[in-house]
Amino acid sequence: MAQNADSAHTAAPAKPVTRTAADTTRPKPRVAKARIDSNARKAAVRRDTVAVKRDTARVAPVIAAAPVDTTKKATDSVVVAAPPKPKPVSSYDIYMKKLAVENIFLQPGKPTYRDVNLLRPFRNLDWMVYLIAGIVLLVSIIRLAYQKYFHDLFRAFLNPTLSQRQLKDQLSQSPFPNFLFNAFFIISLGMYLYLVLYRKQVFPQAEPWMLIPGLIALVALVYGTKYVVLRFCGWLFGNADLADAYIFILYLINKILGVLLVPFLVILAFCSAEIAQTFLYISIFFIILLVIYRYIRSYSLVKQYLSFSKLHFFLYLCAFEVAPVLILTKVLLNIWLTGNP
Repeated sequence: MAQNADSAHTAAPAKPVTRTAADTTRPKPRVAKARIDSNARKAAVRRDTVAVKRDTARVAPVIAAAPVDTTKKATDSVVVAAPPKPKPVSSYDIYMKKLAVENIFLQPGKPTYRDVNLLRPFRNLDWMVYLIAGIVLLVSIIRLAYQKYFHDLFRAFLNPTLSQRQLKDQLSQSPFPNFLFNAFFIISLGMYLYLVLYRKQVFPQAEPWMLIPGLIALVALVYGTKYVVLRFCGWLFGNADLADAYIFILYLINKILGVLLVPFLVILAFCSAEIAQTFLYISIFFIILLVIYRYIRSYSLVKQYLSFSKLHFFLYLCAFEVAPVLILTKVLLNIWLTGNP
């Protein structure tokens, strides 16, 4: 810029030449004028160039500084206009989206199914644990206290000839274990009847502390009445020995049945409904087998004392064995269906 200024000072235009009248007659030197004009033009161009350069020099710092401000503004605009970072999608959201696509029940337009469970009243059955444990404990004590009697009882059941000779004499000599086994049979059968009614939902609103003793008393009443009737018939017809032998076989089968029902009591009380239903049918099958076995043993025994036809024996079974059971079943079904005895 200093050099340009010096050149501008050196190239300043010359002073105008004073002309006289004599000089006017002379031809004008065209070359000098052209030189003067060219020099003036050059000087004017130089002045304009210098002025433009000075203006450019003055504006240049501003223009040079402008990119810095532009960068700051661009940076600010980038910061303001940048979108927020997306949150990572959790595995739960991914699973729910997949479930909404694959599950037909979550599709739009599908029918709605509601799983509504009926409110069932709570029943505390802790007492049943103690009751079943007491029954198992009772049979264990009887078995440990009278091991020989327990062993002979099963031998008499499997060997009919032994039961008529030896065990019958032993029963007359051991009345207390005989009474204990008969009492246990009554308790076991009464509890078995209650569990059958409980599984079949017969008398669902009945109180157990009333129903269980009632069933035990009913079993005791039935077999007590049968014992009295058989004794009376033996005295009436003069066949006391036959009555004693039949009563012995009858209560021998009952004692075996009372012991046999113990595992079924545990299963019916604590297992699931499907398992309990299966073992209920198995227990009924064993009871029917024992009843048939009792009739076979009774027929062979009575045949030794009396001569009678099979028809008479069949009539006896229908009158004294089958009819009471059918009447009792009808009464229970009537109470269950109508609620009136």
